[in-house]
Amino acid sequence: MKLDDFDFDLPDERIATRPARPRSSARLLVADGPDTRDCHVYDLPDLLQPGDRLVLNDTRVIPARLTGHRHRDSAQGPVAAKIEVTLMEPQADGSWSALAKPLRKLAVGETVVFSDALSADVVSLEHGLRLRFNLSGADFDAALNASGAMPLPPYIAGKRAPDERDREDYQTIWAKRAGAVAAPTASLHFDEELVAALTARGIAFTFVTLHVGAGTFLPVTVEDVTTHKMHAEWGEVREKAAEEINATRAAGGRIIPVGTTALRLIETAAAEDGTMRPFEGDTDIFIYPGYTWRVTDALMTNFHLPKSTLMMLVSALMGQARIKAIYDHALANGYRFFSYGDASLLIPSRI
Repeated sequence: MKLDDFDFDLPDERIATRPARPRSSARLLVADGPDTRDCHVYDLPDLLQPGDRLVLNDTRVIPARLTGHRHRDSAQGPVAAKIEVTLMEPQADGSWSALAKPLRKLAVGETVVFSDALSADVVSLEHGLRLRFNLSGADFDAALNASGAMPLPPYIAGKRAPDERDREDYQTIWAKRAGAVAAPTASLHFDEELVAALTARGIAFTFVTLHVGAGTFLPVTVEDVTTHKMHAEWGEVREKAAEEINATRAAGGRIIPVGTTALRLIETAAAEDGTMRPFEGDTDIFIYPGYTWRVTDALMTNFHLPKSTLMMLVSALMGQARIKAIYDHALANGYRFFSYGDASLLIPSRI
């Protein structure tokens, strides 16, 4: 299974830099077995069945992109250097792993100042940058919210800088548990009106948590994709969520994760027979064609990057030839791609 099997040509202008407004007005490509329909996200209540259960990721994106300065004495006096930092994930010892640009301008023991309230010491460069902030708990959260910007994906950040609109646009309406540095983007299409309509239709909701990491944007660098090593992300399926999913399956309803993050988490937590179990910990599950599905019946997701692990995941769900036809249709019919783009509802023929 070669990396080129998951490639396609995407015109640059198809990469969305702003989301649809209102959220549920985004287009929705419905691939139900061999059938393809062009709809909108607000059509979901008519496309799903009473008794279906949507599984949603309630992670909250932190404003993880920081701009600061480090100061160093020299023979000519103090020298300042601008440092751009993207937080990755908190460590057990209270420090943060992070990316920095330019990393070469940092040394262990130096302090990067982000604002009057927020600074961080460089504690390690041995296995990537580690920072220890001067604040913790609620004080850290407040200072980060005041100083940080939303960590837009590279394909958006390369076109424009994050702004205040992104603080709302790049956050789901049910975001609750802070810790992600990338949004579960399929969920960005939901607004209060859509949730109310789905509830009235008899569609149920279950919330799980997967803190999406910056590793989600790392490219696949191996030609044989089966040898790729996935990044790990922390997730939790609480007991209530497991009970809800099991009850829906027992009643004959479909389990439909919204986004690949929710899907990867519930596939990690499920037993081989599909029984959902409570789970807390890291998952590095890698889903590619040939995967044996445990609990997922369908998937709502955005359109993904060429040669990405997410293209492999949707190919595992629908089949490689079918996904190629779906993406050909999306490209021919003006769909917008990636995090702020349009969505698809993928229902495999096996259901």
